[in-house]
Amino acid sequence: MNIIYKEKVSRSFLNKVISISKKLNFNPSWLMAVMHFESAGTFSASITNRLGYTGLIQFGKEAAIDLNITLEKLSKMSEIDQLDYVYRYYLPYKSKIKSYVDLYLATLFPVSIGKNSNYVLQTKEISAYRIASANPIFDLNNDDKITVGEVEKRMILQLPINWRNALKKKQL
Repeated sequence: MNIIYKEKVSRSFLNKVISISKKLNFNPSWLMAVMHFESAGTFSASITNRLGYTGLIQFGKEAAIDLNITLEKLSKMSEIDQLDYVYRYYLPYKSKIKSYVDLYLATLFPVSIGKNSNYVLQTKEISAYRIASANPIFDLNNDDKITVGEVEKRMILQLPINWRNALKKKQL
C-alpha cells in the first residue's frame, strides 16, 4: 500500500495508523498527512507549538479534557501510544469525515466539517479574527478570517506535488 510519509515512521507506527484508519473508514494517507503537518514533519508525540498545543495532531487543553488526559501526559507518551488518543479524538467525527480536508477540519475546527468553501471559521465565543490570528498560515488573503476554502487550499498545497491530486479527492 502506498502511503504518504511512510518512510518517516516505524513499521509499527504505520501499522497502527493503518488499523486506526480502517476503524474510522478513511485513507491512512489522510491521517499521515495531517500528522505530518501538525507535528511539523516530526511525527513526535512531544512536539508543542507556541500556543501550547501538543503531539501528533496538536491536542489542545479542551481536547485533552474530553479525552480524560492532560497535555503533559500526552506529551510524555510514545508516538504509538499517543495514536490511541488520536483514534479516540477522531471517533466522534467518523461519519462526517469524507475527505482529507474533512479530517483536517476535524483537527482544526470540527464544526466546519462538511461546510461549503465560504464558511468562516468562528463561533459565538471565538471570533474569526482570533482564529485567524492563531492560525495565520490559513488566512491566505489576509482578511483576518479563515474560510473552509482557504484551509482546503493550504492543506492541498502543503502536500508533495505527486500527492496533491490523490488527496484532493473524497474517499480514496
